[in-house]
Amino acid sequence: MEAATAPEVAAGSKLKVKEVSPADAEPPQASPGQGAGSPTPQLLPPIEEHPKIWLPRALRQTYIRKVGDTVNLLIPFQGKPKPQAIWTHDGCALDTSRVSVRNGERDSILFIREAQRADSGRYQLRVQLGGLEATATIDILVIERPGPPQSIKLVDVWGFSATLEWTPPQDTGNTTLLGYTVQKADTKSGLWFTVLEHYHRTSCIISDLIIGNSYAFRVFAENQCGLSETAPITTDLAHIQKAATVYKTKGFAQRDFSEAPKFTQPLADCTTVTGYNTQLFCCVRASPRPKIIWLKNKMDIQGNPKYRALTHLGICSLEIRKPGPFDGGIYTCKAVNPLGEASVDCRVDVKVPN
Repeated sequence: MEAATAPEVAAGSKLKVKEVSPADAEPPQASPGQGAGSPTPQLLPPIEEHPKIWLPRALRQTYIRKVGDTVNLLIPFQGKPKPQAIWTHDGCALDTSRVSVRNGERDSILFIREAQRADSGRYQLRVQLGGLEATATIDILVIERPGPPQSIKLVDVWGFSATLEWTPPQDTGNTTLLGYTVQKADTKSGLWFTVLEHYHRTSCIISDLIIGNSYAFRVFAENQCGLSETAPITTDLAHIQKAATVYKTKGFAQRDFSEAPKFTQPLADCTTVTGYNTQLFCCVRASPRPKIIWLKNKMDIQGNPKYRALTHLGICSLEIRKPGPFDGGIYTCKAVNPLGEASVDCRVDVKVPN
């Protein structure tokens, strides 16, 4: 009897042939002593279609989900008569209290209602039919936001600069960190401004601080899910001291401080995620006080409830509330007074989370 040739295996699956013992090779022959009432051996139905698994292209690389997301994987296969489909997780049987499996005639569905980090690992589907077997492997990674850096310390202050150091977070969210976001706030306004994004080291130098101000700093950790929910803040303030100066009294001459608007800090390009509030910041200097106008793609957005614009001590901010895919574009801040006008632009990209 000729051996059957193995069919072409579907992408992502492997076909195995189980070893058959000599006793299984041929059915037992009836002995002369067996009568008409003797039981006859039961024969397996012939295999009309070899088992094969069709692994979707998206599952041939690591399948990434966030904590709380639903995992619903449909894996088509073939085999006739109906083969037996068996799932394992890291080589062990599935935890049926968390993972559900439905096997149909032509597919198998793996379902997890709310994924947790413990659900990460290697899942294997085996489709068995007689002595033939096809396998497919799927790597699932469940991630979440990282924890905050463990600590932050103000190392030194000199001139207009300050040196910071911090330690990485204990929990990276089950994935690699994309970097850190460093922010500063002066005690006069109390507003936080981002000075570094996607920064990969655990120490940095913050420059261009203003003489006479005192600053606090904080650091967020960032991964594929976004920034950590909290951030450690420096316990010590960075005091930018004024240099000691001896003044000689002279006659006072009236000086005209009028000047056209000039932006001392431009807008910075940024990328945000759908549904997360985003703020744009810039600084302007002018006398008399200028009128601030915000534009999106050269269209005035004043009065639009989607945006919240504030101006305080020359610091202009625009909050984009829960941005959607259509809120990306070129944003412009224009300052106008009787002596002239000035404007700065930045690009905002809004990404849809996977």
